[in-house]
Amino acid sequence: MSRSSQVSAVLAQGGDIPAPHIEYDQIGPLLLVLGIAVAGVLVEAFVGRTWRYYAQVPLAFLGLAGAFAWTIVLGVHDEPHHVAAEGALGVDGPTLFLQGTILVLALVSLLLIAERGGSVVGGGHFAAQASALPGSEAEQRSAAAGITQTEVFPLMMFAVGGMLMFPASNDLLTMFVALEVMSLPLYLLCGLARRRRLLSQEAAVKYFLLGAFSSAFFLYGTALLYGYAGSVRLADISAEISKDAGSETLLLAGVALLSVGLLFKLGAVPFHMWKPDVYQGAPTPITALMASCTLVAAFGAILRVYYVAFETLKWDWEPIMWGVAILTMVIGAVIAITQTDLKRMLAYSSVAHAGFLLTGVVATSKDGLSGSLFYLAAYGFTTIGAFAVITMVRDAGGEAAHLSRWAGLGKRSPVVAGTFAFFLLAFAGIPLTSGFTGKFAVFKAAVQADATPLVIVGVISSAIAAFFYVRVIVVMFFSEPEADGPTVVAGPATAAAVALGLTATVVLGVLPQPILDLAGHATTHMFVR
Repeated sequence: MSRSSQVSAVLAQGGDIPAPHIEYDQIGPLLLVLGIAVAGVLVEAFVGRTWRYYAQVPLAFLGLAGAFAWTIVLGVHDEPHHVAAEGALGVDGPTLFLQGTILVLALVSLLLIAERGGSVVGGGHFAAQASALPGSEAEQRSAAAGITQTEVFPLMMFAVGGMLMFPASNDLLTMFVALEVMSLPLYLLCGLARRRRLLSQEAAVKYFLLGAFSSAFFLYGTALLYGYAGSVRLADISAEISKDAGSETLLLAGVALLSVGLLFKLGAVPFHMWKPDVYQGAPTPITALMASCTLVAAFGAILRVYYVAFETLKWDWEPIMWGVAILTMVIGAVIAITQTDLKRMLAYSSVAHAGFLLTGVVATSKDGLSGSLFYLAAYGFTTIGAFAVITMVRDAGGEAAHLSRWAGLGKRSPVVAGTFAFFLLAFAGIPLTSGFTGKFAVFKAAVQADATPLVIVGVISSAIAAFFYVRVIVVMFFSEPEADGPTVVAGPATAAAVALGLTATVVLGVLPQPILDLAGHATTHMFVR
């Protein structure tokens, strides 16, 4: 019996309403991250400006690391197949895998966000300009990176808390609350770039307006599904669909509107137009956080909704999902060819990868689910590493994101250029990289689910995408460097983020089996209902 039914029965008998039962141990990682976010707000209020950074950074690192350790404990010492918080949250294998992935990627992203120092490797025009700037070297580097405010840390923790709740939500209202907790801090974080203030604020406004629009679609779809099933619980909606007793118009309209809200967060076509502008305008460390963690959270929510609530409706939504996946792969790959800004190019690359991930949804099988989980982890590390490299290549105006400024970088800084080239090859799905293993996992599951034409489109789109990845490599290694070319600024935290991303990309490409086994084990019981 649901909580509302219990309350109604007790009130009818004139009794007292029973206290809700909250499994604090099961939702501990989420509560810890949100608690650290609240503590960060208190630090901003009561700690002096000089000491805020030194309080916020260890607090955020300890919160994320503690939540990750708690997640491991839940997965190892208990059979993860529970409902918590009166059925509002599901604690199961896929949820814990997704939450662990989000926390690890958030830790690596925090290295970029916390960077306040660095040393110029080599000379050049930027080095001469930087030496003439007032203030300490750390202030110069943080200004160039685009983030100097300490408010970024509690905002990030609130966003990560929403990301943890989003794929764990077992009913649509909880999912909507998680969506807003995740999105509202990100709207603010996108507007924090100091060197590109107007572009950053424009990105924040666009993201806010389009995000609010998509949230309205999500909420309207939730209302229609409640009208159909009389409940917002995913399991109850699935049960009503199995009975086939309600209004089919309400059901299909609710599914369509709900899907709009979810696909917007994923950046699937035709709901992708926010991605290039937001990725370009936001501070690059925030872009890295969004491109990795937000994608994992959004796709986790899509998996839960379609695998739990709409699984029995597969024959109705699968053709639409085919069309969305094909458009997303093709349009993302084709438009990326025309981009000359690296952040916009990676944004359209992210659109194409969202299409590859949707093939795992179409499969609706354990292999499709486990392949998608592996893909999310592999893509997240590669993405953070790529954006971390972009933050390191700077000129007098800040980050040198235009492709022409990267000409000859392989001769100026061969290690940095080679690392970025390896990340691009992983995006392209070259063998012995994590990108190849991830694509192979989801494509194999799609073929087993009789979606071979979708896989063929995916392979063709990957070939198209390889063109613009290789183009960047050619510019870096086979073009002459400009006299006033950019300089590599290697901060210790940024270098650590690049190293972690590179290591994960190599290991998940050469020795992927342990993580594939972990993803397979996470799908043993699928999603809890």
